[in-house]
Amino acid sequence: MKEFNTTAICIPELHYMVDTTEKIRQIEKLIAHGDYFTINRARQYGKTTTISTLFRKLQHQYLMVRMSFEGVGDTFFKSDYLFVWNFIKKMGKSLKKANATQELIETWENIEDFSKEEDAIAYLGDKITTLCEIADKEIVLIIDEVDKSSDNQVFLHFLGMLRNKYLDYRADGDATFKSVILAGVYDIKNMKLKLRPDEEKKYNSPWNIAVDFEVDMSFSPQEISTMLQEYEQDHHTGMDIVAMSEEIYKYTNGYPYLVSWLCKWMDQNTPTEWGRHSVQLAIKGILNSRNNTLFDSLRNNIENNAQLKDLVFRILYDGEEFMYNHANPIIELGEMFGIFANRNDYVAISNKIFEIYLYNYSISVMQLQKENPPIMRDQFIDNGKLNVVRILQKFQELMKAEYRQENETFLEKQGRLLFLCFIKPIINGTGFYYVEPETRNNERMDLVITYGYEEHIIELKIWHGEEYRKKGIAQLEEYLDSRNVSKGYLLSFSFLKNKEYICRKLDITETTKDILEVVV
Repeated sequence: MKEFNTTAICIPELHYMVDTTEKIRQIEKLIAHGDYFTINRARQYGKTTTISTLFRKLQHQYLMVRMSFEGVGDTFFKSDYLFVWNFIKKMGKSLKKANATQELIETWENIEDFSKEEDAIAYLGDKITTLCEIADKEIVLIIDEVDKSSDNQVFLHFLGMLRNKYLDYRADGDATFKSVILAGVYDIKNMKLKLRPDEEKKYNSPWNIAVDFEVDMSFSPQEISTMLQEYEQDHHTGMDIVAMSEEIYKYTNGYPYLVSWLCKWMDQNTPTEWGRHSVQLAIKGILNSRNNTLFDSLRNNIENNAQLKDLVFRILYDGEEFMYNHANPIIELGEMFGIFANRNDYVAISNKIFEIYLYNYSISVMQLQKENPPIMRDQFIDNGKLNVVRILQKFQELMKAEYRQENETFLEKQGRLLFLCFIKPIINGTGFYYVEPETRNNERMDLVITYGYEEHIIELKIWHGEEYRKKGIAQLEEYLDSRNVSKGYLLSFSFLKNKEYICRKLDITETTKDILEVVV
């Protein structure tokens, strides 16, 4: 029986997989055209599985030479000579796996005439020419994990040689690889982002021959449904495949690892229930997992770059909007790491699961910094149901007692985070929450909380006067309609010194919905 896979390569005979036929077809066209390109996507974005699929599909048409720089060690890139010597040995093994002829393998591995005195990179270039001349098929070179190299300058020499051979082939018909595919997180065109400062002056963009790789590697709802259809044929859960595909996409934005992880969790933990509630349980499961290298990478990438961290938190907590511009190095870096996405020409966090993880991480950090009394969660649960009114009343009391002396700047920057810090321990374990990114800006934030099977919507706003208050009520009404919910909550942060701490239900002259307004 097949299973969902979240580690290493997905194999069609063993694993439930999304049908990526159209993506592979687009990549095939690049290879057939003789293009050189880089598949640069974030960690666990399906790069290696895509390469494996290409290898299997095209191995009869081309000599598919596939290798990886994963775990090669520092000495591999210590000098041009060592790089060439190691590369020839490594590629020899790849030729054997590609079922190359014995003559071709022996010719390639013969390095008796290779000495430290000669230009090592030029020697490798000549070896490639000879190999391509005598091969009975055109050769496609695929190198995975290219950004694992410890000394990028040596690797750039190698890329420069491939570039020169490509140009010679175009000009004079010199024999070289049909296509070269590099895969990694970093775009090789932007290898400068990984160079040490003393190396930057030597950087001259040796990979400018590469065409842009514009294949969308994320999974659409329609593609996700192909995997669920195969699963349903085996397990007969009765799931609504279209609805489930949309729900999974809603939280993952098609991030391949997250899609597979959610499905794997549901298969193992709620095999008879595939619906909205099971997706939320799966998200809680992935967020609470101890050994998750994707989240470790996400956190480390943000913590290791102050500018990137600042931009992430300005989007998440301040609701600031930034025009998407790939030329901005911080935006570009965030996109390469899978943190950012282009959403309607604005920078956005790439998916809801990443957002929830980052909110939870920030909450954890802030809770350790503040010494507020512990929250007795039982007082907010009535017969297994969440008492949101009591939560808002207690939060109002906390703000009045502990934060009334704080200035406007503090509350504007920290108010939303304070509320998330307050509510997280209450719903932890049973509840689930996320922030609706489509409605988040510097004036409002819609928080959706699910507790059991009940959904609660709280709009957080900054008080900017009566006109904005009325606008906020209208916005909340509109959002409630979109969720098919009649009850909601409006939490406003006011910076007025003589403000009134309001907690009241709006009357019928103000709204047609059941809305509780709270001002802190």
